[in-house]
Amino acid sequence: MSLRIYNTLSRALEAFSPIEPGHVRMYVCGMTVYDLCHLGHARSMVAFDVVQRWLRASGYRVTYVRNITDIEDKIIRRAVENGETIRSLTDRMIDALHQDADALGIERPTHEPRATEYVPQMLSMIGRLQDKGLAYQGTDGDVNFAVRKFPGYGKLSGKSLDELQAGERVAVQDGKQDPLDFVLWKSAKPTEPEEVKWASPWGVGRPGWHIECSAMGCEMLGESFDIHGGGADLQFPHHENEIAQSEGANGKPFSQIWMHNGFINVDNEKMSKSLGNFFTIRDVLKEYDAETVRFFVVRSHYRSPLNYSDVHLNDARGALKRLYTALSLVAPAEVAIDWNHPAAARFKAAMDEDFGTPEAVAVLFELAAEVNRSKSADTAGLLKALAGCLGLLQGDPQAFLQAGASEMDAGAIEAQIAARAAAKAAKDWAEADRIRKALLEQGIVLKDSPAGTTWEAAAKG
Repeated sequence: MSLRIYNTLSRALEAFSPIEPGHVRMYVCGMTVYDLCHLGHARSMVAFDVVQRWLRASGYRVTYVRNITDIEDKIIRRAVENGETIRSLTDRMIDALHQDADALGIERPTHEPRATEYVPQMLSMIGRLQDKGLAYQGTDGDVNFAVRKFPGYGKLSGKSLDELQAGERVAVQDGKQDPLDFVLWKSAKPTEPEEVKWASPWGVGRPGWHIECSAMGCEMLGESFDIHGGGADLQFPHHENEIAQSEGANGKPFSQIWMHNGFINVDNEKMSKSLGNFFTIRDVLKEYDAETVRFFVVRSHYRSPLNYSDVHLNDARGALKRLYTALSLVAPAEVAIDWNHPAAARFKAAMDEDFGTPEAVAVLFELAAEVNRSKSADTAGLLKALAGCLGLLQGDPQAFLQAGASEMDAGAIEAQIAARAAAKAAKDWAEADRIRKALLEQGIVLKDSPAGTTWEAAAKG
């Protein structure tokens, strides 16, 4: 079976065939570097890391571009608040981004362009849009995209212009001919730092956010490329506006396939600083090892919502422990993957169906069970090799198991006991049983009594 990918643009699974045979060109929207990366960033980075790994495992040459937005309103505000230069802030946050990504086993993209390095390309694209009557300079000096003059606007998000009422998504601003129009070039404000001001045919200013990705994508991958990805929150307006700008300027499809990873929730609520449930990658890595976090992300399908909680992370840690336990029984042989092997064929079928990692992970557990029975070095080698396609199980098994053997934090155990009590109160017996089993796998035995639930470490030996 050939690879099929869900295309947000067509809202359907499509057989994948790159424009240039054997070569995949993929662009993924990266981070706006004004703060540390959070769990949502981790979800997107891991999802598209798995995508590029599988494309390479499938025999494709991959040019993977993940940009860095290093000029934007939030960055300017944060630098001014900190009393530091834009460059100082962004350099520091980019270094932190790389540390977090490296910890999660995310391979560096082929190219990681910074927006500030591509301002000439942005100006060129804005000029072409103006020449075609799709852009105009407002009375306030900003250059805007004329949304109603681009016939395909709304095709990615499925939104019609009639649905986009003034003030609903875009605030009415002086200088715009239509409240739905979006900014391509922002005229300089006297209060803004000099380092965010560039000369242009429309006066001194800086680029709008949307034009940055259009210009970088076209410059590094061509006017049409294979895959454009990012979080579901970017579908509208960011990706919709990228399509309008790029296709308006170049007259050809910007990306053949649009991919969007799902949201991340915390205890079934949307992650938000205002709700107090906002976690940076570093917050999580203080409590859990990086491979457990990666496994937690990978075992859910990239398009599905992902619910973060201590219970789910502990469950992921216990599951990963089972896989490493199998590899600890026998030294894995160095094997090349034979895709005709029944387990490898099932793994490939899962991944070829829109990167179906849940089903692929299930194959890993089947192989682990076979290793436990047969003690076969070749089977263990196949388990390790297939897991490598997901960026998993490449560490030393004994080191992982020993690191996980230390006693769990009492607070984390009590939190899981409370979650189990809540499940029992809601008569969700399956969830209550799952939490008990997850704790048992981590060496924690629960004892229920009329007075409540207590716990103790399981006896060793």
